Amino acid sequence: MPGTRSVRTRWIASVGAVVTAAALLAGAHTAGAAPVPGTGPGAGETHVVEYFGGPGGTPRHTTVPAEAPASIARHRTSGAAPGGAAVTPVQRTGPVSGRLDLVIMGDGYTAAQQADFHADARATLDHVFAIEPYASYRGLFNIWLVDAVSAESGVSGDPTAGVVRNTALSSYFFCEETERLLCLDTSKVTAYADRAPASDIVFVIANSAKYGGAGYSFPIPPDGATYHGVATMSSDNPQSYLIGAHELGHSIGNLADEYQYAGFGAYPYPSSESANISVTPELGTSKWYRWLGEQDPTGSVIGTYEGGDYYETGVYRPTSTSLMRTLASTDFNHVGREAMIKGFYTYADAMTSTVPTGTRVRPGQSIGVRLAPVTGLSGLKVTWYVDGKQVARATGDTSVTPARLGAVRSGQRVTATVTDTTAAVRDPAVRAATSNSLTWRVR
Repeated sequence: MPGTRSVRTRWIASVGAVVTAAALLAGAHTAGAAPVPGTGPGAGETHVVEYFGGPGGTPRHTTVPAEAPASIARHRTSGAAPGGAAVTPVQRTGPVSGRLDLVIMGDGYTAAQQADFHADARATLDHVFAIEPYASYRGLFNIWLVDAVSAESGVSGDPTAGVVRNTALSSYFFCEETERLLCLDTSKVTAYADRAPASDIVFVIANSAKYGGAGYSFPIPPDGATYHGVATMSSDNPQSYLIGAHELGHSIGNLADEYQYAGFGAYPYPSSESANISVTPELGTSKWYRWLGEQDPTGSVIGTYEGGDYYETGVYRPTSTSLMRTLASTDFNHVGREAMIKGFYTYADAMTSTVPTGTRVRPGQSIGVRLAPVTGLSGLKVTWYVDGKQVARATGDTSVTPARLGAVRSGQRVTATVTDTTAAVRDPAVRAATSNSLTWRVR
């Protein structure tokens, strides 16, 4: 018998830039990059970020200030929304309460360059959403562009550390003396993100051809924010979009990094919450045993490969490489795809209706349901029930009347349930997470 999905809190369980370097060294396996107080005299809040020294390099983690240095932050944005920041919907596929809302903003684009920002943003989105499973499940996203107008074109630290530009979000390379690390002022990001109808994840595109970026991830949003992740990337570098694709793997799929650091040694934890990390080397008892032996989109074969979640031994990943291991790979493995699909449905409903479920319907009244415009890997199947008993002849219908289903008595329950039958999901618990139901009573 179908049940109505419980109301979900609108936040993403995030492990993005997942384990801070400090926490690793201290032996604490904690998630996220929430602000922490600075320790030096007069120091402010800091965030732990993940960054990439080059397209094929091993990512690293470091602690960065939440605010830009005084030499770069020539103006400060208050908690109020920046006046006049235009918002453009790239796509709106459903209500914000049932979609994952991605906000894109640019930095280093002047008023005369906002058309350039829109073109760069759309190109970045096209690249990210060409990767599976983003490609198939783009219909579960709402996407918003927010215009952040800068006084000067370009961003600080490009091309050299001494270059300083006055920009809306105070983006800058050479953050913490690391050339490719592209940081910003998160309070300014929040002020602009709040212009959108909702913001769950934020992409910041810097007006630059220089390779670089960073991934900020927040189990608890920063002050005044609703988003749980920020990814920074360059507009005109052909590889920078992969930073955003990788960071969404953390924020949406709760995926761990699959790389390791030399010298970190044995995995010190009894388990990992992430679907793509196991402490069990035995093939038949690994988390991904249902996928074992399958040829993978990454070019590998699903097995147990030692090393991951930053450690060298005693911990295992599903494939030799993947987008969660290196940006030299442009694919999630099967395990990552399945986790991402679960993450999409943790946030979004595949089925909605304009007929309120809290009101009673007449036997002859039409009840229509709308399916999210998902494609490719997905396979949505609608089933109908009366008082918990399936009406097989209505399977697949998106519009019915209670009378046609045999519900003509007052108080009878009519339920529509959608389930994604995608072959990219093998875990029954994940399959159940793809399902949502809507119920009406006959009056």
